[in-house]
Amino acid sequence: MGALVLLSEGPDTGLVSHLDNPNLEQRRIDSSWVGLGNRDILSVSGPDRLTWLHSLTTQFLEGLEPGRSTTALVLSPTGHVEHVLRGVDDGATFWAWTEAGRGPALVEWLDSMRFMMRVEVTAHPELTLVWAGPDVTLPDDVQSMASEIAGGRELLLPEGVEVDAPQAGVRAWEALRIAAGVPRLGIDTDERTIPNEIGLYGTHLDKGCYRGQETVARVHTLGRPPRRLTRLTLDGSQGELPETGAEITSEGRRVGVLGSVAVHHEDGPIALCLLRRATDPQATLDVASVAASQEILVDPQVGLHVRPIL
Repeated sequence: MGALVLLSEGPDTGLVSHLDNPNLEQRRIDSSWVGLGNRDILSVSGPDRLTWLHSLTTQFLEGLEPGRSTTALVLSPTGHVEHVLRGVDDGATFWAWTEAGRGPALVEWLDSMRFMMRVEVTAHPELTLVWAGPDVTLPDDVQSMASEIAGGRELLLPEGVEVDAPQAGVRAWEALRIAAGVPRLGIDTDERTIPNEIGLYGTHLDKGCYRGQETVARVHTLGRPPRRLTRLTLDGSQGELPETGAEITSEGRRVGVLGSVAVHHEDGPIALCLLRRATDPQATLDVASVAASQEILVDPQVGLHVRPIL
């Protein structure tokens, strides 16, 4: 096992980058764990919690059975993604995490929306988030939720509690996340992102009204989203990869901005981005002088099949 290396820049600064070769860590990730301790953890308790969250978020949460994990978004009044919650209910409390640094604003907003509802919103700085591979034995009496990445589990652990398995770094985990097409708020999205652009991630269409619902329903029913989440395969022959935020062009025209970037142990250099919907899916793109091919995650024609004759 090599020396522990921490990330010194970016949204995950301070987390473990890698302890060995990141490619080797990816190959044995099923029996490893990854520390994601910069995520903010919160809980919502009280008898009205699920009905209340159902009315505020994009997800269908009424009657959510204990132990079933879910993803929900909080939208602006115009339908733009403001917050993401990954959570699980234990029958008395809904436990959730959100992206690093976004917890205080989310807790404040939820508190402001309580009105007469029997709910209590609490931040939990004493807890930390860990991803554990499917072959890892989970600690007793911890909240866990099924991960959307490599068949693992996300654990909410008290600080200092250790997982009985080898540790892997976030570089390995990020490569698997990108390969799975799972976007991260603020990295693969921006302030203009609507759920339709990221494949209705965390969104349930068969539910009542919530803030921003009009935009989601209108785009789904009448038209195609202005951008589409896309996975890129990058040409790694130059040795260096473009960084998050790099401009993406097609035939000299700007069509997007690069999101997450990583090197996958099988697929090589890969990335996520939001591209203009009209970008030719067969076109080879240019990302800071690096060629990139596209793999469709959100159909450019989404919505067309239900578009009415006007």
